[in-house]
Amino acid sequence: MLSRVANSLYWMSRYIERAENIARIVDVNLQLLLDMRSLDEKQLIAYWKPIVIATGDEEAFFKAHPHATGAAVTEFLVFDKENPNSLIQSICQARENARMVRDQITLELWEELNRLYLFVRSPQAREVWRRSATEFFQEVKSSSLHIIGIINATLIHNEGWWFVQAGQFLERADKTTRILDVRHESLPERGLPQSISPDEALGWSAVLRSCSAWDAYKSINSADVHPRRVAEFLLLSDHFPRSVRFCVNELNRALRRISGVAEGRFSNDAEKLTGRFLAELQFSSIEEIFDVGLHKYLDDAQLKLINIGDALFRAYIFQSFDNPDEFHMVQQEEQQQQLKSLIIHR
Repeated sequence: MLSRVANSLYWMSRYIERAENIARIVDVNLQLLLDMRSLDEKQLIAYWKPIVIATGDEEAFFKAHPHATGAAVTEFLVFDKENPNSLIQSICQARENARMVRDQITLELWEELNRLYLFVRSPQAREVWRRSATEFFQEVKSSSLHIIGIINATLIHNEGWWFVQAGQFLERADKTTRILDVRHESLPERGLPQSISPDEALGWSAVLRSCSAWDAYKSINSADVHPRRVAEFLLLSDHFPRSVRFCVNELNRALRRISGVAEGRFSNDAEKLTGRFLAELQFSSIEEIFDVGLHKYLDDAQLKLINIGDALFRAYIFQSFDNPDEFHMVQQEEQQQQLKSLIIHR
């Protein structure tokens, strides 16, 4: 597979996952604040600022906005075309990457992704948003999940599909750590909290909802919401498909299917770093994590995921060439793929 094709499939998947995560986290925070109508402006900012920090866009946000008000944060994360990680830009980037490999994906996938792209860029999207933000986010979430289903049901499960899986689960693991980190200021720097207030319990339940984990969590822990149990579920569960452990395990599986290297060995840094992180998750306890400090642990986890992404790029996307003949051969292959794509479009 050409590295250009692998790169586009990988980023198409990451951007779809990113858009769906933004939709969930903003929607849940809006609904949470409906139950807290008595909050003043300063208290409301305390609920919106962590959302911006969690997405990793704090610096860009405060260059454009003096305060993290609800209107400023939602506009920045949802509709801002200058923010490369906004919901609308994520969908646009997903669609652009899909367009670049149109001959590698199915008609069903292209049509649904294009439909979502046209919706978020249309005046109708703003009208739906003004009428009901929840309705707008439901449209994005439903379409994103539909796209993921189409990918699994209609794409050939070959090397390209495994790059799609790698992108999806790397992005999902990263966003789960960031959503969980939203509530770290309510915790002691190290160790478990002894008890939490009803408002804090409501905040931790919002974390679960932001990860689409509320119903799954209740099936195991009933409605008893405590930071220890929430963190354990979202970090260490080996059955919940949005937990960090589950995602890293799937990422590890995808990388090994791409390279053909069995467990216990590695052929590149991406496999080595992923396998090491997975082993840490498999043999860690939640008490050990809180002893380190949840915020510090999540920061370290995000750095590990960033390093895995960089290593994956070096291993499969960025290719160095030892001789000119090899470089010209890859150029010819890419030109043939581009010509094939033009013929299909016609």
